Amino acid sequence: MTMYSEEDLASAVAAGVMSDEAANALRAHVGQLRKAPAVDEEHFRLITGFNDIFVVIACALLLASLAGIGASFAAWFGALCVAVAAWLLAEFFTRKRRMALPSIVLLLAFVGGVVATVFFMLPTQSSGGFAAGSAIGAMAACLHWWRFRVPITVAAGAAAVVGCAFALLLQVLPQSSAWMNAVAFVAGLVVFGLAMRWDSSDTLRLTRRSDVAFWLHLLAAPLIVHPIFTALGVTHGQVNAGQAIAVVALYVAIALVSLAADRRALMVSALTYVLFAFSAVLQQVGVVSLGFAITALAIGAALLLLSAFWHPTRAWVLGFLPPGVQGRLAPFR
Repeated sequence: MTMYSEEDLASAVAAGVMSDEAANALRAHVGQLRKAPAVDEEHFRLITGFNDIFVVIACALLLASLAGIGASFAAWFGALCVAVAAWLLAEFFTRKRRMALPSIVLLLAFVGGVVATVFFMLPTQSSGGFAAGSAIGAMAACLHWWRFRVPITVAAGAAAVVGCAFALLLQVLPQSSAWMNAVAFVAGLVVFGLAMRWDSSDTLRLTRRSDVAFWLHLLAAPLIVHPIFTALGVTHGQVNAGQAIAVVALYVAIALVSLAADRRALMVSALTYVLFAFSAVLQQVGVVSLGFAITALAIGAALLLLSAFWHPTRAWVLGFLPPGVQGRLAPFR
């Protein structure tokens, strides 16, 4: 069965193949069939067929072999071979064939290859070398975006900038989890703000700008969530009832933000910490063998219930927000 994305529909309208009214009617019809508004489904292109997987496997074999052969001469040369090959492959599979999954893999290979090339070219591999590699990698991501417009590119460039900032701080500050978590949290908020900016530029989620926002949300989520739960002591192995209650309260707050933004990445990123916290509490009260199973059952059932009633729940949450804020979020239709 052939699948058509929102970007394909927009392209058809721009080319005059169908009218804007016909495209909107098709969206409404599909949304009615699915019993859910299209804007709330959080679509993003990842795979269009098994050929995507076939091409990814072939690209991975080719890039791995080039890395190995090049590294036999010098580590930086192997990484450079990967970056160059990834760009050349993208000229066909991304620019001409417009294949989603291969485009993502080739983008990551290109940016990673650039970062590794700079890192291995420096006489001493240190945090300074990683900072230089990340900075060049961010510029390489900008160049790749200019040429190919792959949605994940913006998130890859943002990740490179965050990595560069961490590496530079490690040069001047002693390694400490306190400031590293604080920097990660601030970086996560900045990336989340950037994601919301992309989201607000396409509230109906009809173009690739929505896909760009999706990948930025996916990057921002662990940067925000991990420092918070670390500060609560969830990752230290011992969790008491008070910490468990704080985890639940925090997860509810995260769920409300996810509902308002209509993005589920924050909830998914925080899920591991919630499972760990309640499993630890149940083990401490004597439920050792079934602690994780009971926790997973309760949380899984709650998430399935939320998924089933996502749309009315989101409408209820949006009702508490001022109109100005609602206008910058995905509408409930």
